[in-house]
Amino acid sequence: MISLVKIDESNQEKAEILEVSENQKSFLDSAAGIIKRAEIYKNLNSHLFGIANEETLVGLALVKDFEEEPFAYDLQQFMIDKNFQGRGYGTEALKLILEYLKKEGRFESVEICVKKEDFPAIKLYEKVGFKNSGYIDENLPDCVNYIYHL
Repeated sequence: MISLVKIDESNQEKAEILEVSENQKSFLDSAAGIIKRAEIYKNLNSHLFGIANEETLVGLALVKDFEEEPFAYDLQQFMIDKNFQGRGYGTEALKLILEYLKKEGRFESVEICVKKEDFPAIKLYEKVGFKNSGYIDENLPDCVNYIYHL
């Protein structure tokens, strides 16, 4: 059973060694980098989620607020360790994160910028209900913006 857990001193070392497959590394920061980003984005209400299957840490996700309009949650990073992919954990975890954000209720939507060639990630986001917003950030022309309405 998948659950969201807090990353703290008791599990940070285990979280930092999580990694994606070689072909995914250009799409995501390292696990240690994701943890550092969460600290950097504290002023933007960052949420660092550990993703666990029972007692085993299998992934990480980072959500923060957008700094400017449109005001929404920004799903910055989402990763499932290479040893645990293909088991549905990503789908379950993403649904839990969306439920958490909906309950928190500060914004009406969640956005994510996905590299155009990251087909597995696009498939996952579309599976849980994210839609292509049609927006292309001029600073990130190789990314597609997806939005989920809570």
